[in-house]
Amino acid sequence: MISMEFLIASAIGVLTAAGIYLALRGRTFPVVLGLAMLSYAINLFLFAIGRLAVNQPPIYEKGLEQFSDPLPQALVLTAIVISFGMTALIVVLALRSYLETGTDQVDGTPDDDSDEEARP
Repeated sequence: MISMEFLIASAIGVLTAAGIYLALRGRTFPVVLGLAMLSYAINLFLFAIGRLAVNQPPIYEKGLEQFSDPLPQALVLTAIVISFGMTALIVVLALRSYLETGTDQVDGTPDDDSDEEARP
């Protein structure tokens, strides 16, 4: 049987690999998606560092030895807000870059196979 730790670690690895692959693409939209996937991977990682505890109280109760750590949950909530703001900023910067240069290439150079050159 597959353990929960293996599934979480696999999900973090897949999200990180896909995020890095997309972040290294030449167009702005895949870069935005890649950074979003990287932030999801970081959120899962922060959540997993608090250990996966089932049926444990979120704070210390008298008479119980184990409890869930609330710090990773607070870190994940903070990271979600930060990643939302970061994604919004990157989308606005990508849109501004597209409007200024007329292309969605990350470096701002136009495509080699643009529609203007193909028209007779």
